[in-house]
Amino acid sequence: MDDHTTAHIRTERRGHTLLITVDRPEARNAFDRETAVQMEAAMDLLDGDAALRSAVITGANGTFSAGADLKAAARGERPATRRRGGFGVFAVPAGKPLIAAVEGHAVAGGFELALACDLVVAAEDARMGLPEVRHNLVAIGGALFRLPQRMPYHLAMELALTAEPRPAAYFHQWGIVNHVVAPGTAVEKALALAARIGENGPLAVAASARIMRRAADWTEEQAWREQMAVATPAMRSSDTAEGLRAFAEKRPPLWRGV
Repeated sequence: MDDHTTAHIRTERRGHTLLITVDRPEARNAFDRETAVQMEAAMDLLDGDAALRSAVITGANGTFSAGADLKAAARGERPATRRRGGFGVFAVPAGKPLIAAVEGHAVAGGFELALACDLVVAAEDARMGLPEVRHNLVAIGGALFRLPQRMPYHLAMELALTAEPRPAAYFHQWGIVNHVVAPGTAVEKALALAARIGENGPLAVAASARIMRRAADWTEEQAWREQMAVATPAMRSSDTAEGLRAFAEKRPPLWRGV
């Protein structure tokens, strides 16, 4: 296992999955500028390594993330990078699937970090929400447009305007959370989900994720055209022939990622 530790972000290879852990327990895993830079580096690692097929993002010490470090913000520090935006991931996530494994609190930017992921696994006692307006702040990390795309408008508006956190079961009910699990097992479940994804053709998985992420920006007419630009390189790769051979020969495919 090829692990790497920086001041605030730990990365560990678990087979074809990159486990990314936000590790600032003294700040409840809140993000300052340096943490965002290190998260961007983790996204670059995921995108640049063909052996990695997905990532699980979690927080150390039983807390996902309390959002932005308000003390750093008060000093004028923004927890963002130029290329990938807030927290080093909000605007331009890695091209491969991201799974959030939420324990404890995922609030403010921490909730937006979960929303930047493609799948969310949350512990039963996890709580998520957008408390920004309590401090006369605005949730500019993507939640205000991602949430109303994924749950009913009026419920998303209530979360944003009341600043009240809700339990994992609430978000599971409305489709924001994929799986609710026993406390302390979110990472285990997320890694199992990543392993299941990793059994499939990596190029097709990455293409499928890219198309679904961008679909909301397309009209149906555009979608028929634009999806082919993303899907065609995957379908013309050597992995497609391998997948069909493996099916005919009743064996697991040996993916090359090319």
